Amino acid sequence: MSKYRIGLIGLGGMAQAHIRWMSAFADRMELVAVSDVNEEVLARVGDQQGIAPSMRYSNYTALIEDPNVDAVVSVTPNNVHADIVAHCLASRKPFMAEKPFTRVFEEALPLLAQYEQHPVPAMIGFTYRFTPAFRYARELIREGKLGQIRSFSSQYLQGWGAPQYNVGYNWRFDKSVTGTGTLGDLGSHMIDMARFLFGEFEELSAQLHTIVPQRLDSRTGEQVKIEVDDFASFQARMSGDVHGIFLTSRNAIGSGNQHEISIYGDTGTLHASTEDPNKIVWIREEDGQLARTVLNVPKRCEVTQYEQFLSMLEGGQPDGLPGFMDGYRNQQVLDAIIRASDSKTVVQL
Repeated sequence: MSKYRIGLIGLGGMAQAHIRWMSAFADRMELVAVSDVNEEVLARVGDQQGIAPSMRYSNYTALIEDPNVDAVVSVTPNNVHADIVAHCLASRKPFMAEKPFTRVFEEALPLLAQYEQHPVPAMIGFTYRFTPAFRYARELIREGKLGQIRSFSSQYLQGWGAPQYNVGYNWRFDKSVTGTGTLGDLGSHMIDMARFLFGEFEELSAQLHTIVPQRLDSRTGEQVKIEVDDFASFQARMSGDVHGIFLTSRNAIGSGNQHEISIYGDTGTLHASTEDPNKIVWIREEDGQLARTVLNVPKRCEVTQYEQFLSMLEGGQPDGLPGFMDGYRNQQVLDAIIRASDSKTVVQL
């Protein structure tokens, strides 16, 4: 195939990033169809991208079923994730879908059965697998640079939801749309990174909390009770007896998009962060003294999400691609965190 014809579902803020990333592979893929429930946005983006009027869909099902679309990229709110994945599986259409995998775990179960019956090339949007610092950390762990890994701490902090900013009610605070709050939005990335680096979750305990209990709905002028978390912490034992502590919040003033991890092994420590994505800090003993080195990430670790998406479409299985089962397992862990917080007990996975 000279070019893969891509259909994009969801034309909100993140869609522009995907369009930009896609354009880097213009010789191998082409955006040919778009879908959004907002007709004004659909027309504007369609005009900007030169999409034929007949390929602009207010109904995403029609886009997925269009024989002139070879693969689907979905960038939508959580409440339609499951339905879009189900339609892609039914249409045997390769796809890249936004995280979290589904709104709630119950929606993931029938998708697994559907996928096991008819597997389709699938990628879930855990974009931080493509942060060079995290990929290099994984490489160094696999090379044994830290010896036996014993523990790690992970955090993903943003500040935009803090009380002083008076952010109003939107879909990210609507439980019927999102299922969870910061846990599914940011915590799902921490879960995926832990699985990417260390393996599977085996048991965990958790605490979910809502710091800002009400937010103003600009449409009604009334305060709305918030039923999803904006703070989450949990701790886990993972395969290989690796223990981790996780923290995420939207109320960390001064944090823009701070996703970072510290990894502790028998012979050293690594620090990696989105705030300095092309460097990692390596701490170890040399000649009886502690040495702290800032390492530049090698070029081979600069792998992009769409590079792997294209490889998947071509039939490849690139190392570290977040596939269907990564999305499903992630949703399992999210569900376990909710159950652990609600029951105030340790949950086995």
